[in-house]
Amino acid sequence: MLAAKGLYKFYGSVPAVQDVTFSLEPGQVIGYLGPNGSGKSTTVKMLTGLLEPTDGEVTYNGQNIHEDLVAYRKRLGYVPEEANLYPYLTGQEYLDMIGTLRAMPDARKNARINSLLELFSLWPHRHVTLGSYSKGMRQRILLIAALMDNPDLLILDEPLSGLDVTSTLIIKNLVQALSARGKSIFYCSHILEVVEKVCSHLIVLRKGQVIASGATREVRERIGTSSLEGVFLHLVEEKDVTQVANQIVDVVVSA
Repeated sequence: MLAAKGLYKFYGSVPAVQDVTFSLEPGQVIGYLGPNGSGKSTTVKMLTGLLEPTDGEVTYNGQNIHEDLVAYRKRLGYVPEEANLYPYLTGQEYLDMIGTLRAMPDARKNARINSLLELFSLWPHRHVTLGSYSKGMRQRILLIAALMDNPDLLILDEPLSGLDVTSTLIIKNLVQALSARGKSIFYCSHILEVVEKVCSHLIVLRKGQVIASGATREVRERIGTSSLEGVFLHLVEEKDVTQVANQIVDVVVSA
């Protein structure tokens, strides 16, 4: 089980995350929501061990992850928000490097790479350098890299970025299939309709603080709205989005 216990992160005197606490159990998919600047990326960096919290701790199966980061990351599959890949490596070379760093046996590593490249429609491009890949192709490489060693825990930060409709539908169904197999998934996204479909639980963040959490249905019922979009607008946005949209149109079409 992954647990965040009283997480705080300050940059100087500025709080980015304040008192974030939750637990993620096998088979759960937690949707982590909030507007830009709410602290989502900072939280993700603490959960992956890229940042140490100013206060509080992240534990996995009861152990602080910083006590043995290598062992923790062996259990972790991570798709970052930005696809910062080595542009001079081919897709196959990059995945081979990831499998080697994870100490995967060669036979299993090669079989997984070949099968996943085929299933993610990247087999014809396996010898093309990543610098020549489209954004969606790079995103699919990141997804393969996160999945190839069969992690128990997945942290997905905007995993649908740049994906086409078919790939998006595959990933939505993949998240559900993985959770059904007992995988724990922490899912950050701005695409509310996908979060509503695949996430069993929600955490809503605003200005670094949790303002709502619980099972997806319970959060909707508590707010008294039938959709996650309604929850988000009620809790997070301080604007009348319809009014703002109309004001933008007025400016665009004005003489």
